[in-house]
Amino acid sequence: MDQKGYRRGSFQSSTSDEDMLEIAGASLDFSMADDDPPLDREMGGFSSYNGGGMNGTSTMMDFLEEPLPGVGTYEDFNTIDWVREKSRDRDRHREITSRSKESTWALIHSVSDAFSGWLLMLLIGLLAGSLAGLIDISAHWMTDLKEGVCLAGFWFNHEHCCWKSNTTFTDRDKCPEWKSWSQLILGHGEGAFAYILNYFMYVIWALLFSLLAVLLVKGFAPYACGSGIPEIKTILSGFIIRGYLGKWTLIIKTITLVLAVSSGLSLGKEGPLVHVACCCGNILCHLFTKYRKNEAKRREVLSAAAAAGVSVAFGAPIGGVLFSLEEVSYYFPLKTLWRSFFAALVAAFTLRSINPFGNSRLVLFYVEFHMPWHLLELVPFILLGIFGGLWGAFFIRSNIAWCRRRKTTKLGKYPVLEVFVVTAITAVLAFPNEYTRMSTSELISELFNDCGILDSSKLCEYVNDFNSTKGDDLPDRAAGPGVYTAMWQLALALIMKVFITIFTFGMKVPSGLFIPSMAVGAIAGRLLGVAVEQLAYYHHDWAIFSGWCSQGADCITPGLYAMVGAAACLGGVTRMTVSLVVIMFELTGGLEYIVPLMAAAMTSKWVADAIGREGIYDAHIRLNGYPFLEAKEEFSHKTLAMDVMRPRRSDPPLTVITQDSMTVEDVETIINETTYSGYPVVVSRESQRLVGFVLRRDLIISIENARKKQDGIVSTSIIYFTDHSPPLPPSSPSMLKLRSILDLSPFTVTDQTPMEIVVDIFRKLGLRQCLVTHNGKLLGIITKKDVLKHIAQLANQDPDSILFN
Repeated sequence: MDQKGYRRGSFQSSTSDEDMLEIAGASLDFSMADDDPPLDREMGGFSSYNGGGMNGTSTMMDFLEEPLPGVGTYEDFNTIDWVREKSRDRDRHREITSRSKESTWALIHSVSDAFSGWLLMLLIGLLAGSLAGLIDISAHWMTDLKEGVCLAGFWFNHEHCCWKSNTTFTDRDKCPEWKSWSQLILGHGEGAFAYILNYFMYVIWALLFSLLAVLLVKGFAPYACGSGIPEIKTILSGFIIRGYLGKWTLIIKTITLVLAVSSGLSLGKEGPLVHVACCCGNILCHLFTKYRKNEAKRREVLSAAAAAGVSVAFGAPIGGVLFSLEEVSYYFPLKTLWRSFFAALVAAFTLRSINPFGNSRLVLFYVEFHMPWHLLELVPFILLGIFGGLWGAFFIRSNIAWCRRRKTTKLGKYPVLEVFVVTAITAVLAFPNEYTRMSTSELISELFNDCGILDSSKLCEYVNDFNSTKGDDLPDRAAGPGVYTAMWQLALALIMKVFITIFTFGMKVPSGLFIPSMAVGAIAGRLLGVAVEQLAYYHHDWAIFSGWCSQGADCITPGLYAMVGAAACLGGVTRMTVSLVVIMFELTGGLEYIVPLMAAAMTSKWVADAIGREGIYDAHIRLNGYPFLEAKEEFSHKTLAMDVMRPRRSDPPLTVITQDSMTVEDVETIINETTYSGYPVVVSRESQRLVGFVLRRDLIISIENARKKQDGIVSTSIIYFTDHSPPLPPSSPSMLKLRSILDLSPFTVTDQTPMEIVVDIFRKLGLRQCLVTHNGKLLGIITKKDVLKHIAQLANQDPDSILFN
């Protein structure tokens, strides 16, 4: 259905009320048509429909013998026809299977066709894993560059620089090879002037990185900004956004992601890594005809690529597959599940081979806990779940309000200035506090960490009494001055992160939300964990502690509270449940902590859902007006198809094409005077009996090609959509047969069909339009956009917001 005008000559390039989207001045350049070439099968068999007339047909050139570029493909900002794409693939598969019995070569072709999906997954996993490793190593180095440089080799980050140093374990961060900017410029690192110089260099580097990122995005790939997950969800539901998963987007997103993360902005690389992996999947699809020529098959590949993206982002292959299934995919058959698993496995293996952090782990904040948790600790875990839900709902509302303000005011016209100001504020506030100065991944790593004997972090400055140690486990101890200093620094870091993330997410740089959300939760969790630990230490004789936490025992693990808090906040923002728990469990390698994680994730989802039903990605989909029909929402209103269909009672009658009585000029006039993306074909205007549905774009291309390549086609030539055409008088012009571009099985419902059934049909079959009949006669049409507008209207939202903004 939803096709816009194509030809620049006699037909205007226009959009339509029938269209999914309305884009001013959108046009299609068919020099790029190799992005979606038509299927060979669709072109085959056309000759059987043509040349059935009596006069001049023996010399008539069959203009449809050759494939027409563009017929059966889609324009930008349109929805694919899932039913047609799946039908094409089944026909292609049947043809290959039947030919495989004819010759050895055909059998080899059949085997290679079956194997191509797995080969594609292997390539996606290798490429996604390699890019993730490159991004991790580069971001780690550039983050440290803000604080100093390594004299042994400027390409070493702080940690790698000090590996070969002879310093003691406690002074491992102060090796002579690593120089801060003040030591390099002034020759010493102590004193007020040295501090001011380090502060100044930190802010300058942060501004340089973020400005370079936003200028690259603005100049080369505007689609490289944001996390990309709302758009990927929309693309996987069948929508087409050309260039969103293209090579320029991939190159610029990879470079600018490193710059944005290194600038110290409150954002993460995990969400954008999903976009990067999907770009890899889309580009590699062009190597295989099966996926290049079929939009539905390509979306199966993108679902698997999304799983590989999460796999390398968190080092969680199973969590990645579940994330793709739960959060982003619209159509997820069993075959895609297996292939997603394979792609995620290869991606994780590739990243592990690169070993970007030098600790044989896939993420910086991998941690292992050894102490079991007690049933009574479920109370603070549930409190963290409530906090996560409240933070999630607060963040979504605030961020959407700010993004809407950005769209509707002059603020949106100055993306570079906005990034500059937010980076400057972030850097100035971040430097004085060591917990905001470090990268967010390092902060999470420190918060998750379980204090050991050799830990020199402030968070582990407890009053030690080594007479009571039992093996490797340290008992609960009284907090020292370092812990109290760390607590108020973390409290300040929490306040900063909560508010600065609202303004950062949605700027014109690549920005993920996973890491900032986890940081907020981890800080809150660590604060609560230390509070409970000190309560247990000083009041171990209380009834709640007496049974399981005696003096000198190691009962409370503050790092576990940080992990549960991180899961709760991430769940509150994204509304993930199953995949979130599995990702966190894969991060920690501890099966025994699944129950606390489940309790926190479910509590945060319930609390956040009570305040607002949408997760952050769904909210951004609605804000941008993407035509996404949410499969999770229930439609409970008692409206009928006749209430939603067009034309309405006050509208002019439905524009139709008759099967055998309209000339080329009549059809061209309809195309010029209307902006609809497709037209029902009927037996006659009087009978209104439905024959099929023809797309505007296919009509334009076919008529244009016929005029060029078929003799005798003029404005008065009759267009036939029938199998057999009647004999024509000798003086009449050649006829034009277009039955081959007619969809003979459009979906129809009666005018009395309840809308809940219609909505279900649109969701489950991925329809673009549905025709409405009464007693077998055509009454009207319902498009996907009509359904979305109707749902918005019933939810007291602006129905005109369903546009591509």
